[in-house]
Amino acid sequence: MSIGAPRGADGRFRNTEPFEVRSLADVLRWQWQARHEQQVAAQQTPTQPPDLDFLARNHGGALAPAATWLGHASVLVQFGGVNLLTDPHCSHRASPFTFTGPQRAQPPALLPQDMPRIDLVLVSHNHYDHLDLATVQALARQAGGPPLFVVPLKLKSWFVRRGIDHVTELDWWQTERLCGVDVTLTPVRHWSSRALGDRMASLWGGFAVLAPDLHLYFGGDTGYSPTNFIDTRAHFADRQSAAAGGGFDLALLPIGAYEPRWFMSPQHVNPEESVRIHQDLGAKRSLGIHWGTFKLTNEPLDEPPRKLAEILRTAGLTADDFSVTAIGETLRLPPRTCTSTP
Repeated sequence: MSIGAPRGADGRFRNTEPFEVRSLADVLRWQWQARHEQQVAAQQTPTQPPDLDFLARNHGGALAPAATWLGHASVLVQFGGVNLLTDPHCSHRASPFTFTGPQRAQPPALLPQDMPRIDLVLVSHNHYDHLDLATVQALARQAGGPPLFVVPLKLKSWFVRRGIDHVTELDWWQTERLCGVDVTLTPVRHWSSRALGDRMASLWGGFAVLAPDLHLYFGGDTGYSPTNFIDTRAHFADRQSAAAGGGFDLALLPIGAYEPRWFMSPQHVNPEESVRIHQDLGAKRSLGIHWGTFKLTNEPLDEPPRKLAEILRTAGLTADDFSVTAIGETLRLPPRTCTSTP
């Protein structure tokens, strides 16, 4: 595997495999079809009040490694002595505008002012449903000082222009020891853009975070690429202790926003492909995210968990291997049996 993300002659980032950039004609065709193919959810995304007392007492996994789904791709993970937040988004819309664009079907489980103090924030890429300005500004104002934002290459400047400079940039396969845990940006099959003319000007990726009590993988947004995930498993093989069962202890994997496949497959996995990623990574347990929050694509918001359950049965897997939770629910995890420093 090559170290560092490939770039084209124009200096913009590329995927490791051919990636078909959808044309304006494709977008218009999808939008036209969507008017006739959009489906309505039969039931609301399940929610429950977060256990605020546990989250406050469990800073950095003091009681147990734990993951709390806040909605969409935002997860609060407590382990390794840190409170870590993925792709923070607590606003009403995933849009550059407050008056239009995809809006939340369910409120976030926690607003920034209600969260325990966040130490690390992982941002997988700059799309509006994964990077929300109001949320990161609120996190930067938290009591005790801002968290450290960890972002792909060329995204730090976006934060700095908005007065947030406690930011670390990573390239693919680059590892840094941050807040006492090892953080690596890993390749995924996706793209970036936040405005006209900036497509693929900043990098995108997943994250591997290794601590003595938990090895975490966060997939961000991705289309299916077996090379990326098999390479990720191989890259960390010598650090995944056989005594602890090997593999990542928890993988946060997207399962929603996948229809129609002719348009979405290069950039968003469906539940079947997400299960393949779970297997490619050798994850001991996976949590399905990126569903039930914003209506981004044609499938109903409540379909991804049903499809996931069908695929798991076919694959001979169970909810102990790959599951979903309610928004606000905390998944408590056993610590790794090998407690040596990664």
